Amino acid sequence: MMLIIGLGNPGAQFNHTRHNAGFEVLDFFAQKNGFPEFSLSKKYEALISEKDDVILAKPQTFMNESGKTAAAMLKNTTGVNLVVVHDEIDLELGKMKFSKDSGAGGHKGVASIIQHVGNNNFIRLKIGVATDDKRAEEVVLEKFSPAEQETLQQVIEKASEALDHLINNGIEKTMNEYHK
Repeated sequence: MMLIIGLGNPGAQFNHTRHNAGFEVLDFFAQKNGFPEFSLSKKYEALISEKDDVILAKPQTFMNESGKTAAAMLKNTTGVNLVVVHDEIDLELGKMKFSKDSGAGGHKGVASIIQHVGNNNFIRLKIGVATDDKRAEEVVLEKFSPAEQETLQQVIEKASEALDHLINNGIEKTMNEYHK
């Protein structure tokens, strides 16, 4: 079983912001792969969609408390591979990168997951959202420009394809394929 958690902030005011790239990847992936509509789970404080052996979750706790959802979901399932999809301010817009068993790298949502789960033994799919002109704290809640949104959409589609590859082939083959 695979649990894929996309990070973002709940609420319409955060739609299409850099910090919500994880939500956008999960929305596209769910639609492309025929997942049912996301529904709110109060138990996990998340929007959940499940199909076959894959659970998609979008925490509704706000970014810095995403670990609450991850820990609660992992506590109630066994033999689960955790994948966290999130924005990465240190990665160029339009790029993506997988990592495994790595630290938070300054990302507060990932830090929350590491803290609440108690380890960093999970896969991360980082979606590049970098901008050249401002510090990270100043841009993560900004919306993308129309040109940036086009670039983001391309990486969302590529990330969705990469998640399919990951589910079917595992992390090593996926990293070999997508880190060329």
